[in-house]
Amino acid sequence: MIRMPFFAAFALALPAAASAAPVSVDLSGLRPGGTLYVELQTRAQFMGADRTAGQIVQAPAAGSLSLDLGEVPPGDYALTVWHDDNGNGRFDVGEGGVPQDGLAMANAEGLRGLPTFDQIRLAIPAEGLRVPLVLTYGR
Repeated sequence: MIRMPFFAAFALALPAAASAAPVSVDLSGLRPGGTLYVELQTRAQFMGADRTAGQIVQAPAAGSLSLDLGEVPPGDYALTVWHDDNGNGRFDVGEGGVPQDGLAMANAEGLRGLPTFDQIRLAIPAEGLRVPLVLTYGR
């Protein structure tokens, strides 16, 4: 009798442990100041106000920064980082729509124009993921 509740509790605990994965982001190329927005979004949330995980960092220091986004269900996500380095609350673009603020997205090498979810889709496996990103600035 003692073994049955233990095994039942153990079996019930397994799905919960496997249902979330740790996600972290290692950012480099940061400029100091402003506000840094890091978002992990599902396809349904993409380019909207909702997000699965993320952080807002006020006045980051120049250089590198590692952020823990917590535990998220494995699956496909878009990971985007916007650095409003001048703190004006707008995503600044220059001539031809070239971003002026700091920007980084997973899987965006060679991307021109607004991304689609599929272009920057990132698969998060059950064991989690650490994603290195380099911010680029247009000014």
